[in-house]
Amino acid sequence: MSYPPQEPDQERWTDDGAGPLVRPYVMTGGRLQPVRGNFDLITLVEATGPVPAHVIGLGPEHLSILRLTQTMMSVAELTAHLDLPSGTVRVLLGDLLDKGHVTVQEPTPEIDMQDLRMYQAVIDGLRAL
Repeated sequence: MSYPPQEPDQERWTDDGAGPLVRPYVMTGGRLQPVRGNFDLITLVEATGPVPAHVIGLGPEHLSILRLTQTMMSVAELTAHLDLPSGTVRVLLGDLLDKGHVTVQEPTPEIDMQDLRMYQAVIDGLRAL
């Protein structure tokens, strides 16, 4: 596909099929890491209350996350619903967590690899064979 010639200092901000584009770094203010939290894809997120009508410092994407997380939802599900990169969603979630608008349930490992009882159970099971 060829684009019409542009002046050297002009940047293409629209896509003929999609319309205006907003780059993810604009939504996050250029941040690549959340201010708080890690947010694995299986981390569960839930809003702490109803979606506020207007909160200073929250953009439309933040409010979309709050609407979606009125019931608990994983980061992977949020990413799919919002059609945004997971890194962008993580930064936005960090903002919401920092302001107390969401709670997070981190995944817990099934087995504590430092637990000697687990190793003893494996050894006992092998000896029983």
